[in-house]
Amino acid sequence: MKQPEFDFYDKTSLKSYNLDKTMRYQLDMLDTLDVFTRKHCENVAALTCRLCEYLHCDKGFTEYCTICAYLHDIGKLFIPPSILQKPAKLTDEEFEIMKKHTTLGYEMCMKDLKLRPYAAGPLYHHEALNGTGYPQGLTKNKIPYEGQIIRVADEYDAIVSKRQYKSHIGISDTLKILIDETKPSVTPDYSGTLNHLAKEAKLGKSNPVIVRTLFKVVIDDIGYEITCTQSYLETLTENIKRLKQMLKYKAKMEKAKSEKDKHYYEEGIYVLAEPGETVDNLEQIHQEYIEAYNTRKAIIDNLYKEIKIIKKLRV
Repeated sequence: MKQPEFDFYDKTSLKSYNLDKTMRYQLDMLDTLDVFTRKHCENVAALTCRLCEYLHCDKGFTEYCTICAYLHDIGKLFIPPSILQKPAKLTDEEFEIMKKHTTLGYEMCMKDLKLRPYAAGPLYHHEALNGTGYPQGLTKNKIPYEGQIIRVADEYDAIVSKRQYKSHIGISDTLKILIDETKPSVTPDYSGTLNHLAKEAKLGKSNPVIVRTLFKVVIDDIGYEITCTQSYLETLTENIKRLKQMLKYKAKMEKAKSEKDKHYYEEGIYVLAEPGETVDNLEQIHQEYIEAYNTRKAIIDNLYKEIKIIKKLRV
């Protein structure tokens, strides 16, 4: 049974910008990254492109922002594998080294004339509106818009990849984490050390407008997954009907008294049979199709519930 295919980061929009031509050199840079970081960069770029479209950015900015996103983690080339690929939580010292991928990526881009226009991607994607980000601790409008967009795409993909979602079921929990990123995380202390953050005290780390736009992208992705799964259900339904008819022929064949009638019904079975299906395994295959149908039907029901949950979320 062929499984339905869907992609959290549908590349259709990327193709519409003909980025394969404008990005060939930039994409070659990703080949030097480890497979997980490269895949993450590709995911973030695809998601960034879609966010730009949903935010009604013009074509030129969308192309620029997408390339910045492809390159946002290029600085991880210079991070020791023992830290970059460490499965456990990083120590404070290791995290300080990891944080350097932003400035290292920026410096790499600035030294290369073909990468220089997109140096904002590596430099700004970990900055936070409330000034708690890095490497510069910038606040609000001092953070370029491309950096704000890539930050949301980066956070989303990092959580989704870590949790290894195979479906959008439960994805609302990820969005709730991103909602928390838009909420204030600093309590103003006008007489203390946080005075420099007082004006940003009502801000969270991420731009709420971009996070809200992400909801629309995710809902569309869920709709796409539902469509793929429903199409698969239709295929399963047709096969269940076909196998049911074959089982009827088998029952009649077993009850037939003459060899002629037995042969007639057996021929009917093999006319409907697909490769690998025989008289002996019909019941098993029929049951497998029913179980597959019930599983996919439950997935669709849960996906519709997920959409309802997401639509009720507020940023």
